[in-house]
Amino acid sequence: MPRSNRPRRPVSGKGAVSGRAGAGKKGSREVPELDLERARAGIARRESAPDGEWMVRAMTARNAEKTYICPECSTAVPPGVAHLVVWKDDHLFGAAAGLAERRHWHTNCWMSRSYRYR
Repeated sequence: MPRSNRPRRPVSGKGAVSGRAGAGKKGSREVPELDLERARAGIARRESAPDGEWMVRAMTARNAEKTYICPECSTAVPPGVAHLVVWKDDHLFGAAAGLAERRHWHTNCWMSRSYRYR
């Protein structure tokens, strides 16, 4: 006989919400609340380029709270402007050093950057 796809619900009296009911069953743990601000901020993605491996994370306009200087055009990235946070993934001194040297770029500057060594 094929399996039923209907969820099994406890009959009143059996498996009621009391004491140890469901304790130790798979999936009975509490699910943490989703952090929507973190989800909107984006997840870092890896990009490969002639100048190395880069981690790139989008910063939403809502989360941009400080003024930064874009390394490509040397102009300000003011608060409230969406931009990218970029750091080297294959840093000589490790991933933590690369993260510590992250820079904030205008999105257009990052997309059209030159690969010349400066």
